[in-house]
Amino acid sequence: MTSVLVVGIGGIGGNLLAGLATTGVDVLGRTRNQNVLDTAKRGELKWLIGGESIPFKATVVKELPPDLQFDFVLLATQPPQVEAAAEFAKPYLKEDGAVVVFQNGLCEQRVAKIVGENRVIGGIVSWGASMNVPGHFERTADGFFTLGSLAPRTDNKVKQLGQMLEAVAPVSYTDNLTGARWSKLILNSAISSLGTLAGERLGKLIRVRRFRRLALEVMSEGVRVAQAHGESLEKLSGTVDLDWLALTPGESRGPVPSLAAKHALLLAVGTRYRRLRSSMLAALERGDPPAVDFLNGEIVQYGKQHGIATPINAEVVSLIWQISRGEKRSRKGNLLKLYFESKERRK
Repeated sequence: MTSVLVVGIGGIGGNLLAGLATTGVDVLGRTRNQNVLDTAKRGELKWLIGGESIPFKATVVKELPPDLQFDFVLLATQPPQVEAAAEFAKPYLKEDGAVVVFQNGLCEQRVAKIVGENRVIGGIVSWGASMNVPGHFERTADGFFTLGSLAPRTDNKVKQLGQMLEAVAPVSYTDNLTGARWSKLILNSAISSLGTLAGERLGKLIRVRRFRRLALEVMSEGVRVAQAHGESLEKLSGTVDLDWLALTPGESRGPVPSLAAKHALLLAVGTRYRRLRSSMLAALERGDPPAVDFLNGEIVQYGKQHGIATPINAEVVSLIWQISRGEKRSRKGNLLKLYFESKERRK
């Protein structure tokens, strides 16, 4: 039987654990969250999906015996912990095993330096999840996985993984993992980071035209950087074309008729994922470091490399770190500040 270790049992990791456990996969969860460990020990784990509350049983531990070996290790920690999670997982990986990276950002390259490029699979998550009660894992938005690898593979590991993950969500595959990763990064640089700055769910923010404009500007900087880096961006959910969504020079200067379609698209996407609450915001509330350096920070750093100005993303990074240090708090006023600063630059 295929053996699986899930490292990081939060919203995403908990859904992975639940889906695999309820279909009989040999799966083990690893977390340092004592409340989740206690819930698992009491046999009170729950999967909240499709309006149902499904109890399930799974072994969740803090420490692993040294002799265990796994076919797949699924990394579902927050991005700032991804390298430590990969170091932890490496001794438990079978010779022909694979580490699967579910973090947002460009984390596959970081993990590849630890376990080897040929042992890394990328798993892009296009659905929402949360853990509002320890050990109760909720699906907050439907969606699918996109799987791919950095190095060309001659085995069937990716398809084997995909067949298992169908128990959690539908699976698609890509031969352009970095292009798909950049697309998700650009989207999250707006959705996750702006939600963190405001302290609000996506549904409330997306109804405000000024905030939609701000999201377009954040993503447009990301698109320009990705293009300069030579990336072929994948369409989000197979339909959202970021190259089209990015603001043109005319749209950047002021209101033009073509902007209406872009606002309408953002409004539609935001309405679909209206319950989404930034995992980075949840991390800050727990006192954990924010993942902004893995999102907007990547855009800023690659922008410097290619001589592309990224003032809005740079300010997002600065503001979120100020919130993390307790110098500011999450509120809508942070977004208004960004919006008016950007408007002043456009004059």
